[in-house]
Formats: sequence, structure tokens, C-alpha cells
Amino acid sequence: MTSGRWGGTLRAGLVAGVALGVAGMVSGARAEGRNPMKLSEAQYEPAMYSDIAGWAEDDHDAAFSSFRNSCRALLRRSADALEGRPMQAALQKVCRKVADVDTSKPGATRAFFENNFSPIRIAPLGTPDGFLTGYYEPIVEGVTEPTEGYDWPLYRKPASLLTGGKMAVAGAAVGKKKARKKKFVAFYDRAAIDDGVLAGRNLEICWLKDPIDAFFIHIQGSVRVRTEDGKVMRLNYQAANGHPYYAVGRWLIDRKIVAKEDMSMDRIREWMERNPAEGKELRRRNKSYVFFRETGLANDQEPIGAQGVSLTPGRSIAVDRNLHVYGTPFFISAQLPIEDEKSSEVFQRLMVAQDTGGAIIGPARADLYFGAGDEAASIAGRIKHNGRFVMLLPHEFDPRVLKGDVPLPLPRPTEQQISEYKKNPPKDEEVGKGEKPAKDIATARRSDKKEAAGGTDDDKPAKKRKSKIRG
Repeated sequence: MTSGRWGGTLRAGLVAGVALGVAGMVSGARAEGRNPMKLSEAQYEPAMYSDIAGWAEDDHDAAFSSFRNSCRALLRRSADALEGRPMQAALQKVCRKVADVDTSKPGATRAFFENNFSPIRIAPLGTPDGFLTGYYEPIVEGVTEPTEGYDWPLYRKPASLLTGGKMAVAGAAVGKKKARKKKFVAFYDRAAIDDGVLAGRNLEICWLKDPIDAFFIHIQGSVRVRTEDGKVMRLNYQAANGHPYYAVGRWLIDRKIVAKEDMSMDRIREWMERNPAEGKELRRRNKSYVFFRETGLANDQEPIGAQGVSLTPGRSIAVDRNLHVYGTPFFISAQLPIEDEKSSEVFQRLMVAQDTGGAIIGPARADLYFGAGDEAASIAGRIKHNGRFVMLLPHEFDPRVLKGDVPLPLPRPTEQQISEYKKNPPKDEEVGKGEKPAKDIATARRSDKKEAAGGTDDDKPAKKRKSKIRG
């Protein structure tokens, strides 16, 4: 294991206490125009590659291949398009070096990441853990013509669906001529669309047999449909109706129908199949509805993520697009049930932000892409776990380079310093002559009492967050 790029002096200061750069409150702005070290409700800790468990053992070649895909999109951006978007501009600079990497040379791709990015641990305020779910691309049977038994269409985006999930309707009659002024209202929700409000408008791309399949396809955002002529139709997300996403898995947990630790997409499907009437009503609680477009992708190609590049199974993640910029690498660490529901494998992998999702909200929140088909579906459906996030930032955004833009607190006094202070408290005139200020020591003592009484923040359970559980 090679050492990180930061020297021993800085390391001593960091390991003495958790160096957290707490961001100010920011809302409304898109990620592209924001300093990535100033995210709302986020805490940071500069790290070194040598201290990241699993970093040296990861397949950096695979991660580099995924990052190179993101670079194809980033390098297409013009200088004008990057104005006011510092993170995208910094990533583009790194991407210009990709072509010079000799991937046949052992260790070259690992060196590329270490030489161009600074690792920063990122987490929500008050907890060291972020949250992970999984997603996949379903493969289902369908037809392209109305057929008995295939009653659940996948729709194109209606022309009447406007930005922000609105549609224009005739308002009250006004004026002498009683002209009707248009007003804007929320677009139809899932219940109205399932009941046929869009039927007969020539929006149907295909029809499916199973309403549960259709429901999960909306959550995943893409699908491969095997049609009656043996061909495979590739569909991808085009738009949504603007209504909020509702986590049906949470509903089952809250009513103690399924235990939290047993929740998965397979369990949701099983319950809906056993309880068709109740399942229908539960699906309608999720008012969000997705519209699709045909992509023309070949059967051996992966779906296109929100960045506009092909996703890579096991290397692509969906993130909060209002906080993070596509193309940003993240090293994810967790214990995940990859083999089966009862297993717990070490998952330590460098992944790239290339997609997003309506339920992916927060600075340390990711949806892991596992590929297409039933096996990928089973794995993805089991993921609902806490995880640790290390964000790889171009060096120019490192707080140790920003020199005060994101201030880091002084390291906490050592146990030896506290012990010496208790034995020989400094006089007032001694403060500032190399001794630890009494204020800092007193603060540390109060912290010790707090830890002895109730533990540290790391001992506290993670705050509950709305899970995407992609179902």
C-alpha cells in the first residue's frame, strides 16, 4: 500500500480529532455552480489514500473505464458552457489527462486518481454514515399492439406535460366575450393515468401484462421489453409527472407487515401478488409517474444515465443532482448482502456519479447500479444499508489548498495534554506561551464527560431518511 500524497505534519493534526468542514446552508442552486465543499447539511473530513480501507485492493482499471465514459460527456462542454460551473471545469481539466494514461501499465490507473484527486470523507451532519440503495434495468415481456391480457401501457411524454409537472386547462370565463383564460394545475397523478385518462392519445409505446412490472419499471427508469416479434425494445426515462415519489416499502415497514431488516423489492412484489387489491391501492399512493422514450440501444449496451453516458454495472451510481456534479468519483464502503439476503460482504469500490433519481436526496446518498435482469434485480432490491462515502475532488477544491475557504477546527487536545493540564493548570500569563489554552482544555473535559455519559456522535444511530429502495 503506497502512502497518500499528504505529509506527516498534516496527518498528525487530522488524526488528533475529526476535522469537519461544516457547510453553510445553501438551497435552490444547482450543483454545477457551487463549490462542492459548501454543500448544505454536509460535514467533511480530509483523508489520505493510505487510510482508506480497500482502496489499494480495488480494481482501479474498472473504475477508470467508467470515469473515462464520463469524460466523453465532460469534454464535449465548451468554455462558455463551463462558465460559472467550477466543478465541471475542474473535472474537464482532469479528463484532458485521461488519454495519456497507459492502462497496460500496472498501477497506472490508480496513480491517475491519486495524482489528480484529493479524497474527502463526506457525510450528513451528525452521523458518519450515508445511505445506499440499488437499482437495475428490468427485462420483461410486452407487445406493441393492443392485445388481450396486456393492459398496462408504457407511455411517451404527453405534449400537455409542462415544466414543473404542470398542465394548462381552461379557466373561468372572463370579459364581455366570455373568453376562457388558461390556468396551470398539477398534471395527472398515477391513479388517474392508470384509470385511463391518457388512453387513446397515441402515447402508448408498448403494453405489459403485469401491473407490478410496470410499477417497478417506473421506479428503475429504464427497461428492456421483449416484444411479440422477438426483438428487444430499449426504453429510458424521458420525463415524470411532477408528483412526489412515495416509498411503498416504508408503508409496509411502518405497518409492521415487513420488518425493516427483511425489506426488499422481492418482498414488496410477493406482498402485492398475495394482496392484489391492497397492492393496487398501495401503488396508487405513489403518485409519481414516469414517461419513456425509445433509445435505439443494442441489446448488449447498458442504459444511458442522466449524464448522457452508458452506465457501468458495479461502477455507476445515481446521486443527488442538486448537490453533486456528474463525473465525480466516490469511494463507497459498506457491508452489503450481495450473495443473498442473509449474507454480508465487504463492499469497497470506486464508483462514478453518472445518474440521478427522484428519491436520491442528500450529500451522502447513492443508488448503486447492478445491471440488467433478474439477478441484478434481486441484488439491487436487497440494498438499503448505511455506507461510508469518500468523495474524490480535483486538487484545487481540497480544503488544504483553499487556505481558509472551508475552515478546519483545531485538533482536539490529546489525553496526555488533558492529564498534564489537570495536574498543573496554567496561569493566565502562561496562556499563549506554547501551552494549550485553558478554554480548549475545558472544552475537551466537557467533551470527555459527555462521551463517558452517552458516547460519541459515532455511537448514535443514523438519522432516518426517506429511502428510495427503488420500490
